[in-house]
Amino acid sequence: MAETKAATIPESLIYEMIDGTPLYYKGYRDVLEGTKNLEAVMGSSKIQSYLVGELLFFLRSILGQDYYLFTNELGVLFSKGSWRAADIALVKKGRPFDLDDKYLEIPPDIVFEIDTKGELLDLERPFDYFQNKTDDLLDFGVGTVVWIFTDTQKVLLAKPNQDWIIRDWHQDLEVMDGVVINIGKLLAEFPKKLGEE
Repeated sequence: MAETKAATIPESLIYEMIDGTPLYYKGYRDVLEGTKNLEAVMGSSKIQSYLVGELLFFLRSILGQDYYLFTNELGVLFSKGSWRAADIALVKKGRPFDLDDKYLEIPPDIVFEIDTKGELLDLERPFDYFQNKTDDLLDFGVGTVVWIFTDTQKVLLAKPNQDWIIRDWHQDLEVMDGVVINIGKLLAEFPKKLGEE
């Protein structure tokens, strides 16, 4: 990561902590310069927010009896000094953990990510972020990681010890046994599909 004076950057601007090194929210420099407030860089875009909502309703309707669903950038704690954020995380009911004000310390069964809020320009190799975060989650024990990329309209599916799959988001993709998502269908109620002119 690029060198910054971490001591002068408030903890509230940390998006994720990767092996003791902070990854800040995209736009954190604007907050430090006073041109934006904290909420402006932490907030989601309309398409991100809509997709999280639609996915939650969809997943709850078919998995709500068997899984707890978490959202709102759930912190997933790997170890002291290392944690990642999850847009949506599902944990099978019956697995032991407390519902409290701390980060989740067990691996979710499935994690959904929509783009990222991290400042990737601080990284030496920005594109590696998506692969590294996916690997971190899988290595921690997450069963499935699904990335939804709004700019390219692609969906990436990653499972341990399997080839990763990338599909157009208008195609069906089985993310769990019997659970098929199609982002294009989730967006179909809009007069124009988002991202198309």
